[in-house]
Amino acid sequence: MLDACVFTIFGATGHLSRTKLLPALYRLDKAGRLPEATVILGLGRRDWDNSQWRAEVSKWLEERLGGSLDQEALDHFNQRLHFFSANIGDPDSSMRLRQLLDSGPEFPPNHVYYLSLPPSEYKAAADFLALSGLNQEQGGWRRLVVEKPFGYHLEDAQILDRHLHRNFTEQQIFRIDHYLGKETVQNIFVFRFANLMWEPLWNRNLIDHVQITHSEMAGIEDRADYYETAGALRDMIQSHLMQMLALVAMEPPATMDAESIRDEKVKVLKSIRPIPKAAVHAHAFRAQYTRGRVEGQDVPGYLDEEQVDKQSTTETYAALKLYIDNWRWRNVPFYLRTGKRLAKNSSLIAIRFKHPPQQLFRETQIAAVPPNWLLMGIQPEQCIRIEVQVREPGIGMRARTTQLDASTCYQAGYQLDAYESLLLDVIAGDHAQFLRSDEVEWAWRVVDPIIRTWSVEREFIHTYPAGSWGPEEADRIFEREDQQWRHSFSASDAPR
Repeated sequence: MLDACVFTIFGATGHLSRTKLLPALYRLDKAGRLPEATVILGLGRRDWDNSQWRAEVSKWLEERLGGSLDQEALDHFNQRLHFFSANIGDPDSSMRLRQLLDSGPEFPPNHVYYLSLPPSEYKAAADFLALSGLNQEQGGWRRLVVEKPFGYHLEDAQILDRHLHRNFTEQQIFRIDHYLGKETVQNIFVFRFANLMWEPLWNRNLIDHVQITHSEMAGIEDRADYYETAGALRDMIQSHLMQMLALVAMEPPATMDAESIRDEKVKVLKSIRPIPKAAVHAHAFRAQYTRGRVEGQDVPGYLDEEQVDKQSTTETYAALKLYIDNWRWRNVPFYLRTGKRLAKNSSLIAIRFKHPPQQLFRETQIAAVPPNWLLMGIQPEQCIRIEVQVREPGIGMRARTTQLDASTCYQAGYQLDAYESLLLDVIAGDHAQFLRSDEVEWAWRVVDPIIRTWSVEREFIHTYPAGSWGPEEADRIFEREDQQWRHSFSASDAPR
């Protein structure tokens, strides 16, 4: 049974709070999953009282959830909402917050502090809490939730980690990556480790390569300030895609406890072959979208977006080739890519198996046998699919590709979304789907040589038209000509 807590959102009026956190908490409350005495405390600079805060939250939820909003559930949710006006740079605000939380029995003794803030403010927020002892676990637990990116490069991430540990223990810190809460990502565990049939296939002997793609049709929207300092490599590859790589490549943990799982993920990250400075361009590619058409609409290029420097070389597309130097994966390339303003919204893990060693069908009408694929859809499809070859009915020896789908492809009904699942894990104190400090550091070590090289190459960046699948030049990172990007679940889309 979960403990009731005060769930404090720093930056409560910001984009993440409005579009993700508050809708997730509302849905959890509507489903009866939040402990009854739980309080949701919004913390921001606006001079609001509780009634103004509740009115704004109701408006945001209406905009976000529309017809699925239930008035009775909303009224119940509103009773949980409180607002506290504060400036995290003001010591008096910290003391007033402590006084409020100690003021009466309506505030439970356990606390979650969710930093829905720009990463540059994480240190100040942690110090703000420590100033009045709100980090101390006296009479209840304290948990600090930190959004990515965890720093902007390796050294910055190390400094941030040391600073947070001044006031919070590792057990109190929850570094959230919402991709780890997605249904198919969590299903990778069961798919791999509950089915013995996959173990003999899951290695360098039979797997040709692995692709991990996250593509978005959207541009940067109103996040220019963040994106100009982050870029696609930091925003997606260093965090989300590196986590998916670790889940695909890891060894079975000894148990399902958080530390055993995170131990195995760290082993994968430690085993990734370092990229020398001289080899960066052979392993990594970047580009930036220009004007184009998305879903029949003309859209601006990145340099035309508001608040973007007209000379910017920030990448909106990044592709990366990595090798894991261990017994299982030696010399199997892992290709990671992400991009804004691409042709489709898709997150996909595509594993291509090697061709059969014998050209058994060379004297038949089967000109070439396509390879087998294992596809794991993260979004919008939440599905696991296998592509195999079967004989086509009729005269002669012809083959066709058929697809075998897991039953999860067609499951309906209520499912927790990623944030709902992870917020419950925070309240439960379960670290299994959250990143440990050494996990973050080793992920930064992988991409740091690329970041340093790109940071000094500011005179030129490749481009691609919005609505495309990115620049053709990105194909140069492939090991062989027969390796190409897999864009979707469709069998007709499979590279030959």
